[in-house]
Amino acid sequence: MTAVLLLAACSDDEKFSTLRSDVLTFQNDTVSLDTIFSTVPSSTHSFWVYNGNKDGLRLKTVRLQRGNQSGFRVNVDGAYLDNSLGSVENDIELHGNDSLRVFVEMTSPVNGADTPQLIEDNLVFTLESGVEQKVNLRAWSWDAQLLGNVRVSRDSVIESARPVVVYGGMTVDSAATLTIKSPSKLYFHSGAGLDVYGRLVIEGSADNDVVLRGDRTDRMFDYLPYDRVSGQWKGVRIHPSSTGNSISYADIHSSEYGVQIDSAAYDSTSLRLNIDHSTIHNTKGTGLLSHNANIMVSNCQITNALGDCMAVYGGRALVVYCTLGQFYPFSADRGVALRFANFRGEASVPLYMFECYNSLITGYDEDLVMGEVKDSTVAYGYYFANSILRMPVDTTQKAVFKDVTMETPEDSINGKLHFVKIDEDNLYYDFRLDPASTARGKAMPLQQFIDDRRGRLRGDKPDIGCYQGF
Repeated sequence: MTAVLLLAACSDDEKFSTLRSDVLTFQNDTVSLDTIFSTVPSSTHSFWVYNGNKDGLRLKTVRLQRGNQSGFRVNVDGAYLDNSLGSVENDIELHGNDSLRVFVEMTSPVNGADTPQLIEDNLVFTLESGVEQKVNLRAWSWDAQLLGNVRVSRDSVIESARPVVVYGGMTVDSAATLTIKSPSKLYFHSGAGLDVYGRLVIEGSADNDVVLRGDRTDRMFDYLPYDRVSGQWKGVRIHPSSTGNSISYADIHSSEYGVQIDSAAYDSTSLRLNIDHSTIHNTKGTGLLSHNANIMVSNCQITNALGDCMAVYGGRALVVYCTLGQFYPFSADRGVALRFANFRGEASVPLYMFECYNSLITGYDEDLVMGEVKDSTVAYGYYFANSILRMPVDTTQKAVFKDVTMETPEDSINGKLHFVKIDEDNLYYDFRLDPASTARGKAMPLQQFIDDRRGRLRGDKPDIGCYQGF
């Protein structure tokens, strides 16, 4: 009796339908590989194919409609559609109420255009009944300039309408200047970064930033592009031999660190970095780190860092018209929006002056401005004017906080309410000021700022900034 039951069950499993009404269903009817670089293999995407019918279905063929012409590669439940053999697989069986998984990737050919070009193909499932069903495969292919282990040994310019993909890193030698002009966009592979021993000049424009980012253009999840995930590439490192660097209208994001300035002999007469109208966003370490350097930061957005958004250890820094926002989403153990100190580790580093004007410094936590002093005999000067600072109210230092608002969580407008959009669910951030932000109209006029600073530098106002070294 047992043998008869087993034979009956086996017979049911092997029953296959040829009814035209019995068809497949698909997890997706379109598979998009987003934007990829031509000649560079894409990441692998997958989808499920379901047979929701009681009886099995025989797939007479599964084929790429354009054969080997499009660059797509497909594996159907372990069977590779070999492009050299017609890009087709025959006689695949899918039992009733069962499923199979399809994997798709591609390497697109060079398309000869400066802009991304749409490449499409169809994966065609032909059933034993004669019914044809299709899943559309698509990708935007972008011709790129591919560079590997680049060493810039003489003055050079990058100015490219096509993306520049960097493998292994880019190094600017001590005797060379690298100039990067808009509309250039540099895509760094994982582990690659820009190391500057000579001089870096970035010249974007008001309507076209120079972009430095990671090279992954696909998604971690449907809602989350890898481009919104920190740590995709190293960042920009300015080594001790480098000075006179200038970054204007740049977008640097989703790196391990943003811009890191290593310690060198302090020079009060020249800037090691002048950065303006730029964004440093979403870093796994510090956004902008300055160690014993002379820097100027103006009209910049420095936001969302696992470390501090901006950290100044010694030297001198002037920050004007900036937004420092600490809304890093991946860890509650994040740093502060701003840190300045006259030491780093065990070493004393004189902080001759940290100046901040007309800026908004805020975030999730209650105290995001951290001034630190270890040795009171070592220079430690700071001054804030016409700014909003997310920190406890301090009424004892009016000389160094001029027309400053200390923001608290109890304020009706605080933290993310200053900005157009802080979307923690989709990790999308728009740090333009919301119309309701109290930062609107807070800044002093440009000429007043100039006069105020000149007066202090001349010593006309001895009660402001009267700290060692200033």
